[in-house]
Amino acid sequence: MSDGRPAAEQRHDLRGDCASCFGLCCVALPFSASADFAVDKAAGSPCHNLRADFRCGIHDRLRQEGFPGCTVYDCFGAGQKVSQVTFGGRDWRQDRETASVMFAVFPVMRQLHELLFYLTEILARTEARPVHDEARRALDETEALTRRDPAALAELDVAARRQAVNPLLLRASELVRAPHRARSRRGADLIGARLRKADLRGADLRGAYLIGADLAGADLRDADLIGADLRGADLAGADLTGSVFLTQPQVDSAKGDGATRLPPSLTRPGHWPAARAAAPGERTSGKAGPRKPAAKGGRQKKGASKGTWRTPGR
Repeated sequence: MSDGRPAAEQRHDLRGDCASCFGLCCVALPFSASADFAVDKAAGSPCHNLRADFRCGIHDRLRQEGFPGCTVYDCFGAGQKVSQVTFGGRDWRQDRETASVMFAVFPVMRQLHELLFYLTEILARTEARPVHDEARRALDETEALTRRDPAALAELDVAARRQAVNPLLLRASELVRAPHRARSRRGADLIGARLRKADLRGADLRGAYLIGADLAGADLRDADLIGADLRGADLAGADLTGSVFLTQPQVDSAKGDGATRLPPSLTRPGHWPAARAAAPGERTSGKAGPRKPAAKGGRQKKGASKGTWRTPGR
């Protein structure tokens, strides 16, 4: 993976490419009837909306049909890796004997690709230059794991790999956040917290529970958001440029607008409004920030709306 290309280009490979995947997230993963999904689905059972060509039959109206969870899922490119590399283009319908192994490998690959996403971010941060050599080694080692054969991948202790890489992620985060000297809120219960326009620059929010929090207009530059649960959090007008280890699924699960500022590696969700509605009595210029290209629809599965990284031992 550390192939000499700029880190930004390498990260482009760590996004889901549904056209090159056999609909693995629509088959391998389970979900339960809830606000995110209209029905129950067992692991290994194809979603009833999955077409013969492995595309979603209601892709353009998932939210209206009761599947908003599907729109905030991203596999970090694991789907196409498993489909085209690990199994060499053999799909689970053509080769039913490999289906169970393929479905077992997919979530393992996703976790490895999530690690690759974080490691490439370290290489993109000049503040983390002191750990770049270590990050390149970890990147190459993790990429090598993704190239193992199906049986080896299915048996891989991915939790141990995450545990091994976590100290490096911590050091990189500390280097980025050092100038701010912000207080740690790691793992904090901030569900529904009133943090509107809060100065959270450089804050350690690893694994924090920010479900439904009011972060409108908050300054989250250089804040560590790895594993933070942002479901339903209000990010209207918030500044997340430079935030550390923020992922597309986290952004997609939150509520933002055209004035929300995101890191350049992430895409503004298509379901976000162009501008935040003014609160009663509030004056607004009506101007929104530059709108980035809308994210392609993804597939959100059970438990995947938040960042999946959890700080070991938290």
